[in-house]
Amino acid sequence: MMKNIISTQNAEIKGKMSNESFITLFMLVVLIALFGIACLFVPNFYLARNMLNLVTNYWYIIIIGVGVTFLLTTGHFDMSVSGIIAMTGVLSVYFCQSTEGSQPLAVGLGLPYGAAVVLALLCALAVGAINAFFIAKLRIASIIITLGTMSLSRGIGQIVTLGAQRNTSLPEVFGVVGNTIVPGISIKLSVLIMIFIVMIAVILEKKTVFGRRTYLIGANSEAARLSGVKVSRHITALYLFSAFLAGITGLLLASEYKAGISSRATGYEFDALVITLLGGTSISGGFGSVLGTVIGALILSVVTSSATGLLLSPDWQFTIKGIVTFLAILAQRFALDKRKG
Repeated sequence: MMKNIISTQNAEIKGKMSNESFITLFMLVVLIALFGIACLFVPNFYLARNMLNLVTNYWYIIIIGVGVTFLLTTGHFDMSVSGIIAMTGVLSVYFCQSTEGSQPLAVGLGLPYGAAVVLALLCALAVGAINAFFIAKLRIASIIITLGTMSLSRGIGQIVTLGAQRNTSLPEVFGVVGNTIVPGISIKLSVLIMIFIVMIAVILEKKTVFGRRTYLIGANSEAARLSGVKVSRHITALYLFSAFLAGITGLLLASEYKAGISSRATGYEFDALVITLLGGTSISGGFGSVLGTVIGALILSVVTSSATGLLLSPDWQFTIKGIVTFLAILAQRFALDKRKG
């Protein structure tokens, strides 16, 4: 039965690409068009350095967007990612800080950096496990639970930082990973980590049973269960994966700034959702791609960078970002409807 569902899902009209590939290509055309418009109106927007910045500016949103894409494909949300980023960054600093100091925010557990990283990631996974328990086991709406765990995670960060930040009494090694520039290509190691994660995610999505099961659950959860897919276990794995990616992002950002800030990543959960939707992932599940999410991030980067280049105020930047997102999603729907028609 599972083979029948897979063959049905992957069935295409001969000579035509799948809807998923069609939307990815369509949004790539939108990206090129937006970039061309930006080059016309924003001085020096076409310069090589600026184009490199467009690719690297949103590395952290892309990393968490990978986890959000897999979950949204199954019809589930993860709004907790921003809170996990803040909590993981704060805890990694606290675990590393010296045990001696005159100020409360300068005193930590004094653990080696490696131990601090592992312990902070375990805390991130614990939040993912909480999400999975309530959503996969108790069947509570994912958006409600993950909004709750987002607040819980950020609250833990605020308690540990006393509502401020921790940025003193840290070992030198703490800032190495987040600030290492790769020789010869002048980009940070964090960007290479993002590229590696995207490559692994694409392989998982396109070439493995795990990826096929993700699409099956999104298309029809009950049919997937009847075909032998352990739906609860799969959803649990996806929430742990998403929490792990958010934890990695929190560690990289904390290392880059050598600080644990409880307000870090505010709004990132919405940016991750936006780039996922811009990339063509269906909000109701069963449809989406990691490459589409990367294209969505580049679209968001072009819009934000061009608004900054035009010296628009932050209020206008938010407005333009919202308008472009709205129009892009409408364009996706129109293109798919015309294709079906």
